[in-house]
Amino acid sequence: MFTDSHSHIDAQEFDVDRADVLRRARAAGVETVVVIGTGDPHSGNLERAVWMAETYADAGDEMPALFATVGVHPHDALLYDEAAEVKLIKLVSENKRVIAWGEIGLDYHYDNSPRDVQKEVFIQQLRLAREVNLPVIIHTREAEADTAATLERECAGGERAGVMHCFSGDARFAERMLELGFMISFAGNITFRKAESLREVVKIVPLERMLIETDAPYLAPVPLRGRRNEPANVTETARLIAELRGVTIEEIGRATTANFHRFFRC
Repeated sequence: MFTDSHSHIDAQEFDVDRADVLRRARAAGVETVVVIGTGDPHSGNLERAVWMAETYADAGDEMPALFATVGVHPHDALLYDEAAEVKLIKLVSENKRVIAWGEIGLDYHYDNSPRDVQKEVFIQQLRLAREVNLPVIIHTREAEADTAATLERECAGGERAGVMHCFSGDARFAERMLELGFMISFAGNITFRKAESLREVVKIVPLERMLIETDAPYLAPVPLRGRRNEPANVTETARLIAELRGVTIEEIGRATTANFHRFFRC
């Protein structure tokens, strides 16, 4: 069995066939999917992710079990305010299907929010997550140095830090995150032609610290690149990891699924 530890199946790209997408995932051996609640915190996006996780919690054998996270993405850091904070605390406190705070972090590629605002909101959410004893889901793009420095200040000594979502850094960055207690999650970008250095990182991350994800509808793996991604395709990421590490895809599926349940206690 496989676990897609990071997806956006609440996105409008799935509005026309979401149930079919989930059935295809289950048919492919995906037993669990995490729905990441993000976007404008005042738009209802956070509640939508939680609603989906609760609605599909007992969907039966034909669909995966769903869990949710909530957090304000660095793209939307400018929209973070007291009302957003109150909403986030309420959602994580009152809903058992919410298993993490995120995705949060820093994104210097698009700079949709000013960097100083991103940093401030990132730190505030890290501290709130620690107060409510939830791991964090980290997004970082072209911001590894500031991300690492922030996490080393804010997360050192924590019982379980969180997940480096869609890992795209180098080996040293991976080592620093592992030292802090983070899980490393790999997505379809490891299959891309120019991702040779990332594939080297796949080989050195301890299997017991690894998760897999799709980030659906984004980052469809080769040979599906350019299409809408969906949770069933997490098996392609698992297939390449198995090839790189010289084990079976079944071993990768079992290990990453066991890691998921152990880490998130669900």
